[in-house]
Amino acid sequence: MKLRWDTGKRFYIPLNSMSDVAFLLLIFIMLVALINYRKEVKIEYPEAKSAQRTSAEKNLEIWIDREGGVYLDGERSDRAGVELAIADLYRGAPDTRVHIIADRNTPYEKINGVLEILQILQYRVVSFVVKDAF
Repeated sequence: MKLRWDTGKRFYIPLNSMSDVAFLLLIFIMLVALINYRKEVKIEYPEAKSAQRTSAEKNLEIWIDREGGVYLDGERSDRAGVELAIADLYRGAPDTRVHIIADRNTPYEKINGVLEILQILQYRVVSFVVKDAF
């Protein structure tokens, strides 16, 4: 008995819906890219005459609002919490930069309270974040 292969039928992959799948994938990627995972406190930035850019990946952000409320990476904290977070940060990675982000109308004694903590702990890698005036 001789078997014959039917060579008349060709198999193919339907490509009609591939453009739909690519379009949906593009929409999904665009939506995921728009999600902001960083918690921010709404403040009005002071302006600066000159600025220096730093990397935003490895830093601790200390936000100070108008009323003097202190936030660590978006979470409200008190003086002891700030001191503990900075001490832990220094033990783990001493070259990590601390960014102080304060509202333009924040009283200076509230900012000075955070600076006193940094001074007591002898933390020297500190930046003041301001709005770019250029």
